Amino acid sequence: MLSSPVDRAAVAAESVKPSRAIATLIEDVRAGLLHAPRELPPKYFYDTHGSSLFEAICLTPEYYPTRAERALIAQHAHELIGIAQPLSIVEFGSGVASKLGPLFKACEAHALPASYYPFDVCESVLLATGELLREQFPWLAVRPLLGDFTAGLANLPPIHGRKLLMFLGGTLGNFDQPAAIALLAEMRTLMRPDDFLLLGADRIKDPLTLHAAYNDAAGLTAQFNLNLLSVLNAGVGADFVADNFAHRAFYNAEAQRIEMHLESLVAQRVALPALGESINFAAGETIRTEISRKFSPASLSALLAAAGLRLDRHFSGVDESFSLVLARRDDA
Repeated sequence: MLSSPVDRAAVAAESVKPSRAIATLIEDVRAGLLHAPRELPPKYFYDTHGSSLFEAICLTPEYYPTRAERALIAQHAHELIGIAQPLSIVEFGSGVASKLGPLFKACEAHALPASYYPFDVCESVLLATGELLREQFPWLAVRPLLGDFTAGLANLPPIHGRKLLMFLGGTLGNFDQPAAIALLAEMRTLMRPDDFLLLGADRIKDPLTLHAAYNDAAGLTAQFNLNLLSVLNAGVGADFVADNFAHRAFYNAEAQRIEMHLESLVAQRVALPALGESINFAAGETIRTEISRKFSPASLSALLAAAGLRLDRHFSGVDESFSLVLARRDDA
């Protein structure tokens, strides 16, 4: 049995200052929407309503990644913690940390009083999740980090002892190859030779299964995608009409990725007052709102190697629908 930490003050988040400039919504709109092909980064999905919709999407029968990753973590938690032996667990894009219970139970079984550092942009979620985890695991020191991990990691506070970094949910798939390599390489700078990175990645599979996961029968993914127009209306004063657009998601086999788009159903003009601009959409023209890359064992290993990491363990389950990989520095 692990003892509770001496400091039982309320969970408080420590702000992490950006170490490089990150584009604002106005800057991303100017760069991505004014000229074809039009696109926006997927981070703008996650306003309050969008975040709620995504939680609901994860419960749909078609959306397998969350269930597959949760099952792999539960099945291999004891082995993962036994290998990594972490004293600090740092999760990038932590959200509500709903999959981590088995890992913390494994820490108990290994008598490892690890501290947990969830790193995310939403302070209210960080604090609520931290308090819930401390109720479930009184021994756990929860030290939330408030910020955008894509804005750089140079200003993280000191994190002591053996580290287990975690980047779960298949989120790496939202980054193209150069950006994914750069992000993993930056995570590598935080790692000593005895540290590990736990990475969740979706796998290449039957295109029909992939298509269904992003086109659920309940229409929640469509609502999630279309909600981006409300974010733009609120953020830049735009006058997008949701009924004039449709959700489109498909598997691009050549690029080995799902692409999500918003398709203009009619020829229309949309004003962007905050930019002093407007957009003329042709019927059928789209805005690409997300990519979700799918991986093979070989492409995962190659991606890690390009970032100065090497695969140490690979867990994929019987159906091989999803991968959990433990990685180390290539010089470890």
